[in-house]
Amino acid sequence: MPGPGSVQSSRRRLLLGAAIVPALVKPGIAQTVRFPERPIEIIVGFTAGGGTDLDARSYGRALEQRLGGTVVISNRPGAGGELALGAVARARPDGHTIGTTNFPGLLTIPIERQAQFKLADFVPLANLVTDPSAITAHADGPYRTLAEVIEKARAAPETITYASPGIGSDDHMQLVLLQNLTGIRLSHVVYQGDPQLRTALLGRQVDLIGLNLGAVTATPEKMRMLAQAGAARSRFQPEVPTLIQLGYPVQMASERGLVLPAGTPPAIVARLREATADIAKDPEFIRQLESRFTVPLYEEGEAWFDRLRREEAKFKDIWAKTPWKQG
Repeated sequence: MPGPGSVQSSRRRLLLGAAIVPALVKPGIAQTVRFPERPIEIIVGFTAGGGTDLDARSYGRALEQRLGGTVVISNRPGAGGELALGAVARARPDGHTIGTTNFPGLLTIPIERQAQFKLADFVPLANLVTDPSAITAHADGPYRTLAEVIEKARAAPETITYASPGIGSDDHMQLVLLQNLTGIRLSHVVYQGDPQLRTALLGRQVDLIGLNLGAVTATPEKMRMLAQAGAARSRFQPEVPTLIQLGYPVQMASERGLVLPAGTPPAIVARLREATADIAKDPEFIRQLESRFTVPLYEEGEAWFDRLRREEAKFKDIWAKTPWKQG
C-alpha cells in the first residue's frame, strides 16, 4: 500500500499534467505538438486551375515551409463544392485533412438541400481572400452593357443563358438577387469550374458567365465584363461598374477560407492557426494572391465563423422568401 509521500507525489504529477494540457493549445507553444505525422491533404471542391485551387496550392507550399511536412492538393469537384466539404466533414479529425471553403456555398448548400455537411461540422482556421462575382459576356457577342441584357431578358424571359460553377455559389447568388430586383429570368446552366466556364463562353455555348473578377482579369481574351458585385470598383478592373453603381443593390463575392473537421484536437488547431496567420502576412503569399487579381482578406477563425453565422441567418431569410434552387 503506497505511503503518504507516494500519494502526494501522484497528486503533484496529476496537477502538473493538468497544467501542461492547456498550455499546449496556446499559439506560442503550439509548435511543440508532434504534427504532422503524415502528409496533409487539402481538399478542393473545384477543378484544377480555378481560383480556389490556385489559392490552395499557394497556401500548401507555404504550409510545407512552416511545418516541414508534405502537403498534397486533392481536387474533388461536384455539386458546387458539396462533395469536397462532405469529405472533409467525414475525415479523421487529426489535422491531416484541411478543406477549402467558398462563401456563400458553405452556407447556402445546407440551406437549399439535405447536404453532406453543415457549418457545425467544421473548425475554422481562417478566411484568406475575397474576389467579387462578375457578369461577363463574349467580347464579340451582342451584349455590351448590363442594361442590354436586362432589356432583352424582359422582352424574352429565359432565352439568355447564364452559366455558373454551381447552385448556391456566389456567382449563382448574384444572379438570384439580380433577378429578384429586376423581375427578369435567365436560363441558368451549371459547370464544374472556372476553365469550363471560360470554354463555354468562348465557344458560344452560353451567353453570359458568372465568374469572379480575378479569374476573368487573369484570362481576359475575348471577354467583356459587364458588371461586378463588389462593394466598390476594383483596382484590378477600375473601368467596370459595380451592380450597386448601376442601381442594383447586390453585393456578392467568393470568400475563400480553410477548415478542419470538427473534433480536431485544440493543440493541432492552434498549430495550424498559428501557421496560417503567419502565411497570411507573408509578402510572397500576398504577392501570389494579388498576381491573380484577388484581394487578401485574412480573418481569424472564430471571428470569421461568428460573421458567417450572421450571414447564414440572412440567407435563410432569402430562401424563405425566394428559394434559389430553380435558378
